Amino acid sequence: MDCPRPQHTPPTPKGPLRFHHVAVIGKYHAVGSRDAIESIVHFLHDQGCEVALERETALNTGLSGHQVLTAPEIGRSCDLALVMGGDGTMLGIGRQLARYKVPMVGVNQGRLGFITDIPFRDFETPLSAILRGVYEEDRRALLQAGVWRDGRCIFDTIAMNDVVVNRGGSPGMVELRVEVDGHFVANQRADGLIIASPTGSTAYALSAGGPLLHPAIAGWVLAPIAPHTLSNRPIVLPSTGEIAVEVVAGREASAHFDMQSFTSLLHGDRITVRRSAHELRLLHPAGWSYFDTLRRKLHWNEGVVS
Repeated sequence: MDCPRPQHTPPTPKGPLRFHHVAVIGKYHAVGSRDAIESIVHFLHDQGCEVALERETALNTGLSGHQVLTAPEIGRSCDLALVMGGDGTMLGIGRQLARYKVPMVGVNQGRLGFITDIPFRDFETPLSAILRGVYEEDRRALLQAGVWRDGRCIFDTIAMNDVVVNRGGSPGMVELRVEVDGHFVANQRADGLIIASPTGSTAYALSAGGPLLHPAIAGWVLAPIAPHTLSNRPIVLPSTGEIAVEVVAGREASAHFDMQSFTSLLHGDRITVRRSAHELRLLHPAGWSYFDTLRRKLHWNEGVVS
């Protein structure tokens, strides 16, 4: 019979702070988020940090008595951003802060937490260590996307997970012409097409049958959504080039970026995707492993006796 492993709580790290000015961004519309954000703020103050609240977080929680900053102001003046919520919260603020190279830490209050990996119920020890420079840094590539109409860019944004072109509410398929670096790949008839980063390979692209892509791989996943031709399979492409998707046929087509912003498309519109000049800097607790995250979140080895 296996003996239970002894429970050991590592000591709280001591020493000088590596990060002094910390911004807190919260999932402010979730139940109980105000109390959770307030407890994090008090913890940071007790650690000796100067704390700022992101403007929307402050407005929607009603927390007062703290410095309040917009996302650009956080990027210019803070040396760490602490994001409370789920991966969606990280996606939203991450796109805004990436250009400022501000490192980000995620405290998970959501369901999955692939990139917000510190559980709120036990944040004190790992967060204290990170504040003192004990962490694993993980840089994530971002997608730079544009929508072109009649030779003019009408929409431009950054995505962290994916760019999705789909048929919207129309019952029919959409037909898309795909090019890579100006070379014709195929005309695809499907419900849509996903262009995902390695970070996004565990999101919508995974549901569409795409592969998992390690964050260190410089590539994109191109995954069709319910393709008309079953031989139309997901493919991994290098991130050094440009992918172009043109809407050939289909009604009510649209392009979505991290499922948080979107634009309607017309026939002839071209969506271009290339690697952004910016990267997201994620900080994880010391000893963090991407494979540990996959095993835990995707429930690998369940029922296996080790």
